[in-house]
Amino acid sequence: MTIDKAIKRPPLMSLDEALSLVLKDMKPLVQTDWVNTFDADGRVLAQDLVSQLQVPPQDNSSMDGYALRIEDISQFGSRLRVTQRIPAGHHGHALGQGEAARIFTGAPIPAGANSVVMQEDTTAIEASNSSANLPEVLINTLPLEGQWIRRSGEDVTKGAVVLAKGTRLDPAALGLAASIGADKLEVTRKPRVALFSTGDELVMPGDVLPENMRPGAIYNSNRFFLRALLVRAGCEVTDLGIVPDKFDATLKVLRDAAANHDLVLTSGGVSVGEEDHVKPAVEALGGLNLWQISMKPGKPFAFGFLNSQVSNHSAFFMGLPGNPVSSFVTYQLLVRPFLLALQGESSSQSEPLQMRADFDLPKPDKRREFLRVKRNAQGGLDLFPNQSSGVLTSVVWGDGVVDNPGSKPIQSGDWVRFYPFSEWLQ
Repeated sequence: MTIDKAIKRPPLMSLDEALSLVLKDMKPLVQTDWVNTFDADGRVLAQDLVSQLQVPPQDNSSMDGYALRIEDISQFGSRLRVTQRIPAGHHGHALGQGEAARIFTGAPIPAGANSVVMQEDTTAIEASNSSANLPEVLINTLPLEGQWIRRSGEDVTKGAVVLAKGTRLDPAALGLAASIGADKLEVTRKPRVALFSTGDELVMPGDVLPENMRPGAIYNSNRFFLRALLVRAGCEVTDLGIVPDKFDATLKVLRDAAANHDLVLTSGGVSVGEEDHVKPAVEALGGLNLWQISMKPGKPFAFGFLNSQVSNHSAFFMGLPGNPVSSFVTYQLLVRPFLLALQGESSSQSEPLQMRADFDLPKPDKRREFLRVKRNAQGGLDLFPNQSSGVLTSVVWGDGVVDNPGSKPIQSGDWVRFYPFSEWLQ
């Protein structure tokens, strides 16, 4: 007698569904920090930054030259008296008829002037020995009204929002903030993330020399790149090291980490093996909303929540696969958007580029696949020959991934969706 009825697992959740689920119940952090503008690079602005002044504050010269009135210039070689000299940071007086002001870049335009002629288009004439005489200048061009004048407020107007809430601050943004006098900025506090790896096979570089590695042991590479990625995403990281493959040990570290962190992030231990204790430990402390995704690499991804049991605090939980490429890709596609949204960043998800594939993929995986590729000199993409989830050299060699739908062959010349690592690693 045969049993026809078998227990069928529900279909794996798609990546898009998983990301929606991860972001659905997440609320941005409300606590903020005031930081010196010098130290705000990479932080997320918590409030709109409004300018209290015009930039530039007055009309000023964008060239070294002469400020003048165009109505005094009737022809090439017109001659004007130079009645004043205005360096940057100083104010001049109003120009009279037939007068010019020697002016320097950034200096305010004197009243009455309506044009600046760069010094290369002029000829200076020294004053005579008579104290009554002034130096003069020949204007060897016919100037236009307003030329080489930067108008007050042409960069920033008073009352304008120069940086919007949710902006991740970069060096240019810091310069703009400084230009309106902001010496301190209100930013979202850094997410607190606890990170640990599981696996009795893991050892740390420096603890064991390569020639002394026991059979089956591997160096813990995930710990290094995940910590660096978290720091780049603006997080405050607590590195809890390597946790043994024991249920009680896993349970304790999860419970303790949930007490004072926003997110507990693990690497390894979320698959279906007998030594994978993270999943049952998370279920004992809280719950799993998601376990396994229809994507390659990165199928064994887990998402849920943890109750600390030592305080009223709870934390989100994310479990990454142990294979390094799987861990790297799932972090970028699921953890990073979560962390950026947690900080209130307005643009937390990257958009792919359309690029030409210069390779063939005749037998695609049935799952949505992220292929490590590299841009070539011809403007196309080359494929790394080994797409195994354990080959971390594919990530170092490549400069992005192709997002290929499940079961879709690729022929050389096809247009594909490309995510550059440069955006993921900002």
